[in-house]
Amino acid sequence: MKKLLNDPADVVAEALAGMAAAHPDRLRVDLEHRLVLRVGGPVRGKVAVVSGGGSGHEPLHAGYVGLGMLDAACCGEVFTSPVPDQVVAATRATDGGAGVLHVVKNYTGDLLNFEMAAEIVAAGVDGPPVELAHVITDDDVAVEDSTWTIGRRGVGVTVLLEKIVGAAAEEGWPLDRCHALAERVNRQGRSMGMALTSCTVPAAGRPTFELGEDEMELGVGIHGEAGRATVPVAPAREVAASLVSAVRSDLGLRRGETVLALVNGLGGTPLLELYVMAHEVHRLLAGAGVGVARSLVGNYVTSLEMAGCSVTLLRADEELLRLYDAPVNTPGLRWGV
Repeated sequence: MKKLLNDPADVVAEALAGMAAAHPDRLRVDLEHRLVLRVGGPVRGKVAVVSGGGSGHEPLHAGYVGLGMLDAACCGEVFTSPVPDQVVAATRATDGGAGVLHVVKNYTGDLLNFEMAAEIVAAGVDGPPVELAHVITDDDVAVEDSTWTIGRRGVGVTVLLEKIVGAAAEEGWPLDRCHALAERVNRQGRSMGMALTSCTVPAAGRPTFELGEDEMELGVGIHGEAGRATVPVAPAREVAASLVSAVRSDLGLRRGETVLALVNGLGGTPLLELYVMAHEVHRLLAGAGVGVARSLVGNYVTSLEMAGCSVTLLRADEELLRLYDAPVNTPGLRWGV
């Protein structure tokens, strides 16, 4: 195992310390609870948007804390859910009096720990009750159930949802309206990924799964979970066709509709190759009569150093595009400011 780290047991804490040093204008880090918080928070009268999950998927979620996105991210160990105490601390640290929306990816540990935290906060343990709502992202079309989930996994739509709902919260939308918007974004987006290699969790020191030199995994999850099939390596045009076809079919996209398209790297794929994939995705959608209103290409939901990518399509309308275009200032996304 070759990695730029000291002790694997300290990798999350040291990475968070590095984020604090690199972005003091946007972030403050609570190392005790392993939280990344928005500078200047809580914002009075604004719905707080809080998310989190296992580390190793950067910039998700810590890299999306700041103006126009998240108010806090709870950082678990690598590929391990944050514990309830972290979620409680993040909720209380961000509550500005208008309520808190939890964005939870559909993994069993995340669901259980966010739910337990919500019960603690709602009961007024160690502080006044906080008005809460939650949305569960479950956009991965590859499998109905997996190692970490009951139901579909939450993947790329999570980024777009945090951006769009974060913008709405910034505009002063109330909690019930932010929650309804979050549910709508999740319903209108689907994703599917593939991997050319596995990744190595620092504490394990060995690859999560094995692939032959001439094999790839179609429908892989962001923790290295198995997908639909292990298949022979194919050209980018064929890989893109498999991903786009599955997503389009599941989403029910029709000719004349418009989408926001995310071509996401899993951590070990050069941007050169991601743009090749983006070209193929655009070509396939144009051939199907589906317009692409906005594109995002790069590493946004990663799996350590895994080589591969995912494609996310979000059915777009004027309101979603306006909120997507709204100013954002985070380490992972920045425009309009």
